[in-house]
Amino acid sequence: MILPTTYWAALLLSILSMLCWGSWANTIKLAGPKWRFELFYFDYAFGVALAGVIAAYTLGEWGSDLSFSDNLMITGKRNIAYAAFAGGVFNLANMLLVGAISLAGMAVAFPVGIGLALVIGVVWNYLINPQANPVCLFSGVALVLVAIVVDAMAYSAHSKAQAQNAGTKANGSTRGIVLSLVSGVLMGSFYPIVEVSKGGDVGLGPYSVAFFFGLGVFFSTFIFNIYFMNLPVKGEPVELRKYFMGARHQHLLGVLGGILWSTGAISNFLAASAPKTVQVGPAVSYALGQGATLVSALWGLLMWKEFQGAEPKVKTLLAAMLACFVLGLGLVSVAPLFAT
Repeated sequence: MILPTTYWAALLLSILSMLCWGSWANTIKLAGPKWRFELFYFDYAFGVALAGVIAAYTLGEWGSDLSFSDNLMITGKRNIAYAAFAGGVFNLANMLLVGAISLAGMAVAFPVGIGLALVIGVVWNYLINPQANPVCLFSGVALVLVAIVVDAMAYSAHSKAQAQNAGTKANGSTRGIVLSLVSGVLMGSFYPIVEVSKGGDVGLGPYSVAFFFGLGVFFSTFIFNIYFMNLPVKGEPVELRKYFMGARHQHLLGVLGGILWSTGAISNFLAASAPKTVQVGPAVSYALGQGATLVSALWGLLMWKEFQGAEPKVKTLLAAMLACFVLGLGLVSVAPLFAT
């Protein structure tokens, strides 16, 4: 299999992961407001699994390191189960996140949900495999926590202002934040499970993890989506037959969204699996990948105008949120360079 051989290659893969993870949700927006996220998600899950399979049987088979096929022959069934289980945990978290996006938008759901996931995942990964300066790492985590709180305050204030102008109540404000928080708790748990699947003498390699993780996402979708289609977070229950009534571009956008996310995941797994002499470490790799919060917030603010017409107070809070994210992620990025 092909692995990064320098620190900067591993860092660039983490940055690619950040860009992919922060951009895939644009495909939901592009699919149109009438295309329900429950229907979109079938195609998305297929895209995640498809990218994992393609990567495993191409990049995973090339190079001088242990190939994907050889890894499958010697790895343990428990490791495979952990990778698939991690995919299921991520999938439930991601479906809640997509539901939060439908209620609150990308500029809120990602910073709150994925920001919380970053905090949980970094702490958990650092306890499993400490490979960074703790002062830099946890100072960055603290700034991310501040950014989450500030973003939630900005969204709440903006929702109340919009409701007052329209003479209605801001009913979706609290629900969107709560869904984001629950998603964040689950999202912060999947990566440490991935690390467990890689552990031991016969652990999974990064391409093997992506392969079984993708299968976990795909098959768990048919379980979780039964709930979301019958008890949706927004709107009326949706019937499965409506999936087959979708336009071709809507289905293709779903598959593209899954491929984008999976590309980010594979890049992240590779960065965390580089040789120890050049490795950024799983905590830092995960944290940089979760820098998607900043990317997605910018997409929501600049492209989709989710806070258009916001009051000066709200704009100040959003600027403070972005500043905290940038400083926090910067500290996390340099943490391995000052490891003690």
